[in-house]
Amino acid sequence: MESFLTLQGEGFYQGSAAFFIRLGGCDVGCVWCDVKESWPAEAHPAVSVEELVSAAVKSGAPIVVITGGEPTLYNLEALTTALKAQGIRTHLETSGAYPLTGTWDWVCLSPKKFKSPEPSIYGRADELKVIVYHRSDLEWAEKEAARVSPACRLYLQPEWSKEKEMAPRIIEYIKSHPKWRLSLQVHKYLNIP
Repeated sequence: MESFLTLQGEGFYQGSAAFFIRLGGCDVGCVWCDVKESWPAEAHPAVSVEELVSAAVKSGAPIVVITGGEPTLYNLEALTTALKAQGIRTHLETSGAYPLTGTWDWVCLSPKKFKSPEPSIYGRADELKVIVYHRSDLEWAEKEAARVSPACRLYLQPEWSKEKEMAPRIIEYIKSHPKWRLSLQVHKYLNIP
C-alpha cells in the first residue's frame, strides 16, 4: 500500500527511526482500524521486493517495520531475506491471523477479538500489544498474556478515539498489574505518518 521513513510511534521501539512497509489486504475487520483503506489488496499496485529493499536501503533506517493491513496474509520470506542481506533489522506488526513466514528480529503481536491469532505465533512474539477499546479488553489482555512467553514484553494501548476514556483506566490498571506497560500512539500526537 505504501512505504515511508518515519519514527516507530508505538511499543518497545517507540521513537526509533524506521522504514515502514504497509501491505494492502486485511480480512480481520477491526471496527476502529485507522487504515481501513488498506483492507482491499486489489486497490494497491504490486511492488517488487527489489524496489522495496532499494527504498529501505536508501532511507538509511536500521529497522524495517512490515505492517498492514494484515501482513501474514503473504509469504514474506523473500522480502525479509533480502532486507537481512542488506543488514536491516526486520520487524513485524501483526494480528497473528495467519502463520508467520519470513525471518524476523522482532515480532509485535497485536491480537484482535475479531479473528483469533494462529496458536503458533504466541511463542514467537517479542511484544504483545493489546488495543483497549472497551473496559472488558483488560480482562481479555490477561488471557492473551498468558499465552506468550515470559520474555515477551506486554503493552496496553488505548484505541485512539477512546484514549481520553481508556488511558486513565489503563494507567490505574498498570499500577496494580506492573507486568504491563503503557503504549501510546506518539506519532499521532506529533502528527507524523
